[in-house]
Amino acid sequence: MMVGCQWDDVRKATDGFNQYGYDGEDFVTFDLKNLRWIATTPESVITKHKWENDRGNTEYWKAYLTTTCIEWLKKYVQYGSSTLERKVRPKVSLLQKDSTVVCHATGFYPEGVMITWKRDGEEMQEDVDVGETVPNEDGTFQKRAVLTVSAEEWKNRQYTCEVAHKSGETIILDEAEIKHSNPDSVPLGPIIGVVVALIVLIAIVAGFVVLRKKKKAGFTRASTDENSQSSSEKA
Repeated sequence: MMVGCQWDDVRKATDGFNQYGYDGEDFVTFDLKNLRWIATTPESVITKHKWENDRGNTEYWKAYLTTTCIEWLKKYVQYGSSTLERKVRPKVSLLQKDSTVVCHATGFYPEGVMITWKRDGEEMQEDVDVGETVPNEDGTFQKRAVLTVSAEEWKNRQYTCEVAHKSGETIILDEAEIKHSNPDSVPLGPIIGVVVALIVLIAIVAGFVVLRKKKKAGFTRASTDENSQSSSEKA
C-alpha cells in the first residue's frame, strides 16, 4: 500500500494517491478526482466494487488526502525549512585544456542553476556542451558547461561564462580567472621547493657525518696519546 499527497504552494492546488499492489503488480488504485476505485487486474474487480459501495470508506480517503495529509505535509515542510529553503552560492571556476574551456559550478543549493557561455556578449548555442546537475556528498550540487574553441578564436574574441542561481547575483568569469591544465607540464614552484629542501637535508646530513668523523678522530688520537704515555711510564 502506498499513500501520498501533493501541495502546490503557488497555485494552492492539492492532489493525492492511494494505491495497492499484490505480488509486485498494481492491484487497485483510488481515483481522487472522480472518487472511484480503478481495478488494474481481473482479480481486483471484486475489491473495486466492494470499496465503491462503501461510501464511508471513499469519503474517508477523500478527506485524508485533501486535508489531513496536506496538513502533515505543510508541517513537515515547516520543520525542514532551514534545510529545504536554504540557499548556498555556487563556487565557479574556469579550467582550460587544449581546445576546451570548462566552466564548473559546485557547492550550490538548491539544484536549479543556469550556466551560459557568451561570445562578445552574445549567448552561444553551438560549441557548448552543458552537463547534467549532479549531487555532491554534502547535499549540494555541481554542474559544468564545456566550451570548444580554437586558440585563434579565443585570442581574438571575448568569452565569458555566466552562472545564475537563486542564491544571489549572477557570477561572471572571463579569461582573467582561467586556470590552465596541461598533463605534460609540471609546475616549477613545487619542484624548486623540493630541490631546496633536499639540498638543505643533504647539507645537514653531511655536516653531521663530518662532525662525527672529527669527534671520532679526536677520540682515537686522545686514546693513542694516553696509551703512549702509559707505555712510557712503564718503561
